[in-house]
Amino acid sequence: MHSVHLAVLMTSHNRRARTLSALSALESQQGLPAHATLGVHLVDAGSTDGTPEAVRLLHPSVEVMSVGADVPRNQAMRIASRNSRSGGGGGGSHRGRPGGPSHRWTHHLWLDDGVELYPDALARLLAAADVVGAGAVVVGAVRGAGGTTVYSGRRGRSLVLVEPDGERPEPCDTYDGRVVLLPRAAYDRVGDLDKVFRHRMGDYDHGFRARRAGVPAFVAPRPVGGCAEGPDVPGSREPGIGVREALRRVTSVTELPPRQWWVYCLRHTWPWAPFLMVSPYARTAARATVGRWRG
Repeated sequence: MHSVHLAVLMTSHNRRARTLSALSALESQQGLPAHATLGVHLVDAGSTDGTPEAVRLLHPSVEVMSVGADVPRNQAMRIASRNSRSGGGGGGSHRGRPGGPSHRWTHHLWLDDGVELYPDALARLLAAADVVGAGAVVVGAVRGAGGTTVYSGRRGRSLVLVEPDGERPEPCDTYDGRVVLLPRAAYDRVGDLDKVFRHRMGDYDHGFRARRAGVPAFVAPRPVGGCAEGPDVPGSREPGIGVREALRRVTSVTELPPRQWWVYCLRHTWPWAPFLMVSPYARTAARATVGRWRG
């Protein structure tokens, strides 16, 4: 039976308790085949709450790299990927536990530090990978605090959320980057998250690029984890803020920076790119204007 070596890529920033919970859940995985090992590569972006120190103390087999607070999530994930390919990091090889021969990795596993994996999550992902084929991406759906699916695969340019089927892997066009199993064959064809996308859109862009490269993607039949927070945060939608503040927020790095959004639109929404480029900013301005008027 062939060996499976998962290089787990994670980032963190001032979410000490959640990061530790995510690592504990990863370390406690059950049902993994005897030939599976893990190597965890965590890039911490300037945490001031003791996250990297706590990880080194409580999870010594995890490779931790500290970078500046100005390093956004997608760039940190690229660094974690580079570290996984450099042959360093981690302690000894353990079945179902962090620490493995990263230079022989067969899969990347993108894991958001806000996601607490279910005990058999990795076994589910690997089982789905066996079903869909060695070169396909497998996405793990994540439930929010209310029990509904908040992160998963996506379909179409409107990014409709794909619900797990419960019985068989469901095809998707792209994916949220919270829990993604990327086999080495797919990585060789698609590569890392594109550096042009610093915080958002990089995972959706990656999924669409994979599809264009002939790499299929599927959502695992059952959810693989939960998170305390969903994707909807006020940001530019916060009630009562003015138009100028709303536009400042929507064009910030955490939402839709114009240059990055334009690249995304050109790549994946042509010939509607010019219209789609301006539409979120126009909607934001209109929403804020109506909100102030009603207030």
